[in-house]
Amino acid sequence: MEKPAAPSPTAILLISCPDQAGIVAAISRFIFDNAGNIVHLEQHVDAEANAFFMRLEWEIDGFRLERDAIAEAFGPLAGKFGMAWSLSFSDVRPRVALFVTRDNHCLYDLLSRHESGELQMDLPLIVSNRTDLQPVAERFGIPFHHFPITKENKADQEEAEIALLREHRVNAIVLARYMQILSPRMVDAFPNRIINIHHSFLPAFPGARPYHSAHQRGVKVIGATSHYVTEDLDEGPIIAQDVTRVSHRDAVRDFIRKGKDLETIVLARAVWLHVNRRVLPYENRTVVFE
Repeated sequence: MEKPAAPSPTAILLISCPDQAGIVAAISRFIFDNAGNIVHLEQHVDAEANAFFMRLEWEIDGFRLERDAIAEAFGPLAGKFGMAWSLSFSDVRPRVALFVTRDNHCLYDLLSRHESGELQMDLPLIVSNRTDLQPVAERFGIPFHHFPITKENKADQEEAEIALLREHRVNAIVLARYMQILSPRMVDAFPNRIINIHHSFLPAFPGARPYHSAHQRGVKVIGATSHYVTEDLDEGPIIAQDVTRVSHRDAVRDFIRKGKDLETIVLARAVWLHVNRRVLPYENRTVVFE
């Protein structure tokens, strides 16, 4: 059986700017004047903030501008409307590093989705502060790097991690249940490019045993949240969330099992949205073009 033909490569623009008349017409004219064919166009206006957001995708084949000339050609138009914008290409795969500690459910899920082709990204390395999950990395053929972290060596170890990530041209980091708080230095090195996952009990049930606390309170809904990491712990722009119902029939182990299921689903959804350039951070929120 022949494999289906690969889709034509596309250029992807993510745009935010003050809302004003003529933005869509001007951008569409730019694509049309250069013989481009728009395949996806989504927009959103936040009336309260007077802000305009857009995700635009068009075919590169037949486009009059070479890839490395598009940004320069688009610059004057972007300046006219005061745009913050980014340009990427669908056939340039993001290079993503996975950070893990001991829990393996999110790691296995991401690796299997990557292996199946669902997550179109390159995984050049896995980083961990422990060695528990090294056999998993070896099973999938991904280099594993161990950085034991203590209070005394944390700054030096993070500098070494940053150097390693830059050496491997990593674009984004996924904290797949990485149980270390990142320093401002690490966060600043990858702004809006570090994705975290955690339960959605915060701030009501903080600490190491949130499911036990929630069970004792008799909660009826549990959830998971995936967000970009900022210096404010667990308060970065949210990318994806989901919930499931629980009841008095559920034991703590059921809470944990259901919570882990949600964490894998929500994290995978957030990573998929990010690598497909569908997330536009804005202040401490996101516009997600699903």
